[in-house]
Amino acid sequence: MSTPVHDTPSTITPGLDAAWVARTVEVALDEDLGPAPGRDVTSQATIPPSATGTADLVAREDGVVAGLVVVPEVLDQVAARLGLPAPAVTFHAQDGDTVTAGQVLAALDGRTQVLLVAERTLLNLASRASGVATATRAFARELEGTGARVLDTRKTTPGLRALQKYAVRAGGGTNKRMGLYDVAMVKDNHVVAAGSVAAAVRAVRAMFPDVPVQVEADTTAQALEAVAAGADFLLLDNMPPAVLAETVAAVRAREGRDGVPAHVELEATGNLTLPVARAVAATGVDYLSVGALTHSAPILDLALDLRPGENGS
Repeated sequence: MSTPVHDTPSTITPGLDAAWVARTVEVALDEDLGPAPGRDVTSQATIPPSATGTADLVAREDGVVAGLVVVPEVLDQVAARLGLPAPAVTFHAQDGDTVTAGQVLAALDGRTQVLLVAERTLLNLASRASGVATATRAFARELEGTGARVLDTRKTTPGLRALQKYAVRAGGGTNKRMGLYDVAMVKDNHVVAAGSVAAAVRAVRAMFPDVPVQVEADTTAQALEAVAAGADFLLLDNMPPAVLAETVAAVRAREGRDGVPAHVELEATGNLTLPVARAVAATGVDYLSVGALTHSAPILDLALDLRPGENGS
């Protein structure tokens, strides 16, 4: 076995929770193999359990890799289901690395049955995560030097939110909120239900004083109403750059006065694409939130190639 380039496939902080990874891989394997222990009728029929081999995890296109951290867990769980030893993994890249087509990301050595049964599950997870990381890196590069950062949203694949938000971090982006539990976001329907922006903000502060409160605003007037009500984070939705710049200036002029926080975080959102990213950042917002990072990013094409002539018994 070659010497690993990286002892760990990830230095992303915070990393993925090991218990979450184990649960997610278990569900994915049940989906592919049937209820545990499940079966692969092709691999188990054509490959002796004693056969060994080496497979290379390879990038088929340029991009940013993420999700390598799931590879050992997939192999371990497949091996346990088959009653075989778990393959060894030698990583030649780590999550967050820029990779090129043809680059070997990891070498997997062990029982061939395990390698082939695990193939699709580990590729599905790593390819999806790498696609998110690649899309995020494109925005992060576009925003370099502007002072603004790209944010993700809750528009994630059900069951894969932790992985996709991890991939955003790997790509150089920032996570906004993990769910409905850690940040309050007051939108138009909440305002209607509460009676006003101020009433909605007060209600959140009273019941959940430990969470940040963000308010959605479509106009400059709504933004100023929100900061006057005590919001410390504004989501400025679908504003043209000129209106966005006017709103940013108006909010900044209120900061530190009459109970308004010294710095109100400002986030632009709504149909944000790479061609307009720098113009939006130039308005002075702190963040651009882009749902497409997780809901529309194509996968990064990865493959697992069994080396010829190494399928011994």
